[in-house]
Amino acid sequence: MPLPDLAALVFFAACWLFYEPLLRLLSRDGSLNTDMTEVRAAWMRQMARRESRFMDGQLLGHALNSASFFASSNLLLIAAAAGVLFGGDRSFASLSSLALIQTSSRMLFELQMAVILVVLARGLLAFIWSIRQMNYCLTIFGATPEGEDVDPADIEAFGAAGGTVLNQSLSAFNEGVRGYYFALAAAAWMFGPVTMSIATVGAVTLLVWRQLGSPTARSIRALRARLQDRGLR
Repeated sequence: MPLPDLAALVFFAACWLFYEPLLRLLSRDGSLNTDMTEVRAAWMRQMARRESRFMDGQLLGHALNSASFFASSNLLLIAAAAGVLFGGDRSFASLSSLALIQTSSRMLFELQMAVILVVLARGLLAFIWSIRQMNYCLTIFGATPEGEDVDPADIEAFGAAGGTVLNQSLSAFNEGVRGYYFALAAAAWMFGPVTMSIATVGAVTLLVWRQLGSPTARSIRALRARLQDRGLR
């Protein structure tokens, strides 16, 4: 493998695998994801106290449908990438004939497609785990006791369990969505190692900005502060 391609691959792998530690290092005051854990925990506490949980089930059902949609789309992309990877000489000849595609050998071409496939596969596994945990959360909804004679400690326990499971589920969902960003960066390798490096930097920069500096992140951060202030009083 040419040295520029190897360097671009190592840089991409480092950004992909160590994105979350980097985000934690940059967001000591919290990020959009960590702020949302507090908001979702507050939701589950309210869910456990409500007499009717129909609305909560509807909201979680919407999130479940979104995760299922992304998982299905991810599976289609995996099938397409696998079809190209295992297409043999025909796929290599077709793509390498394009003027914009930069691949010096079939081995490099197969490695490029394999990286895309691995990133997408990791995202698919994250979506599948997210869907399973959402189903566990729905079970918690159904098992939460109702009535005036219910022990408040039981209500708190069900609310805390629901918050933990829901946060873990949507954390896996976020990981799956993040895989699309890095899959696009990996696909940019087809246009050369420099393009891949630029796309990787662009993906990380966009993700970090959305987590720390976007209007949504600032709004959720203010809401989290409000929830914490209310909890102290």
